Amino acid sequence: MSSLVFIAILAISSVLGRRARNLDGNSLGSSIEEFNNESMKPRFAEPIPNVTVTVGRDALLACVVENLKGYKVAWVRVDTQTILSIHHNVITQNPRVTLSFNDHRSWYLHIRNVQEADRGWYMCQVNTDPMRSRQGYLQVVVPPSIVDKETSTDMVVRESANVTLTCKAQGYPEPYVMWRREDGEDINYNGENVNVVDGEVLHITKVSRLHMGAYLCIASNGVPPSISKRVMLRVQFPPMLSIPNQLEGAYVGQDVSLECHTEAYPTSINYWTTEKGDMIVSDLSVSGEKYEAVSVDNGYNKYMMLKIRSVTRSDFGSYQCVAKNSLGETDGLIKLDEIPAPSTTTTAAPSTTQPPPKKKGRNKARQQWKPRQPENQVLEDYGVEEWRDTESQDYTLPSLGPLEEEGRSSASTPGSSCWFLYFFSALVAVISRR
Repeated sequence: MSSLVFIAILAISSVLGRRARNLDGNSLGSSIEEFNNESMKPRFAEPIPNVTVTVGRDALLACVVENLKGYKVAWVRVDTQTILSIHHNVITQNPRVTLSFNDHRSWYLHIRNVQEADRGWYMCQVNTDPMRSRQGYLQVVVPPSIVDKETSTDMVVRESANVTLTCKAQGYPEPYVMWRREDGEDINYNGENVNVVDGEVLHITKVSRLHMGAYLCIASNGVPPSISKRVMLRVQFPPMLSIPNQLEGAYVGQDVSLECHTEAYPTSINYWTTEKGDMIVSDLSVSGEKYEAVSVDNGYNKYMMLKIRSVTRSDFGSYQCVAKNSLGETDGLIKLDEIPAPSTTTTAAPSTTQPPPKKKGRNKARQQWKPRQPENQVLEDYGVEEWRDTESQDYTLPSLGPLEEEGRSSASTPGSSCWFLYFFSALVAVISRR
């Protein structure tokens, strides 16, 4: 009995083994057949690259398929499920879409004059079972532009009022907008001086004449070119005046200039008057024999100068510079006083007379001496020369010139002793002073 059971078990095992071998053989065969079929089917050699194009330019999408054989390639717009092309034929009615291919391997979708509506996903598919496909994204960028209807134009406001400048820009990606002054100066914004204000809106409270000027709204989004719009802000205020020198001096015959500085918007009418109120010249630059008026504009600033030629005594007095516009007027007073004319002095030419030669071996100093005039003058208008030897401190008598010769010629006469006494007394006086 046990032997029969064992034989039965062997028989069943043999049958099951044969079935298992049959099943394994069929499975392996089907796997090989499936692998062979898969390798023979079309496949994509590379992904479809994403493309970024500026609006208005042309776009190119590429699809590379290997082992296509009898299968067909189609281009489809994903978001609208629109079939653009099938194999060699363009299906869409859009005239900007065309198709090209190369060696039955590379398939190109061309879109001319790209518009923002062309932005999105595009699919390249092969009609296998199941269908095979790849997708690529077409990005359409738009450079910034200014929306004029929503952007401020040139503005005129009164000083101390509030003003708001608005700049609306569009583009893709969304543009970044900023404000700055055209002249590069800082903007007094919210109590701070800044060079740039970010955002579409520039709001200035209590505007002043310092805010007057051209402002640039600049929009950019990384897509060239950036764009800007110029907005002119004008601030109205009545005239103001400053005088560098309220008191001027001149002498008769001199030319003199009087100066004034004014600020005003709208531009003021400027002129000069005398202290009696008589107008001298107009606001224009005028040249004449007596007066010359100069007026130089620099924005809302104006420089005034009145030149008076060859001043006479009738020109001395007060002068007024006047500035007026539609918002008001102002004036300033300059007084012209007479000053002494500079004196003309002459300098004497240096003397060319040479001193008398010194005697050899002596160092002598010569002085011209005149005795004091006592009440009882003895020697009248008579000068005595003193000669002193600086080495020996001896006093010598100089030559008396004509007197000495006269004394010698008349030594025997009674008057010669008088001359000698006079001379001796003078010499004693000199020595006593030393």
